[in-house]
Amino acid sequence: MDRLARNLDDLCQLVQKLTKRGVRIEFVKESLTFTGEDSPMATLMLSVMGAFAEFERALIRERQREGIALAKHRGAYRGRKRSLNQEQVLELKQRISKGTPKAVLARELGISRETLYQYLRED
Repeated sequence: MDRLARNLDDLCQLVQKLTKRGVRIEFVKESLTFTGEDSPMATLMLSVMGAFAEFERALIRERQREGIALAKHRGAYRGRKRSLNQEQVLELKQRISKGTPKAVLARELGISRETLYQYLRED
């Protein structure tokens, strides 16, 4: 359920949209089935189970943020290795100032244009 929708509202809307088209939705783990002719009890169970799934997902994200913060604090979380070294960045900036197109430079260096722009914004 938590993988199907972003939040409880999204889940309810998605289930309603699909059942109006004649789709039968079955949540195996939760033992819930929706066909469009659902009882108020089934709707309540969807809301309750969806709320728990949303809550569980929020707890996971919170623990993940805490773990990343702790890893950064002890120096274990540094991110991805840089594509270009300092000399390559200086050469890149010189060539851009001389008028070389950025897309050409990005292809030559084997990086995306967005990565190239990130190096240019660093100053």
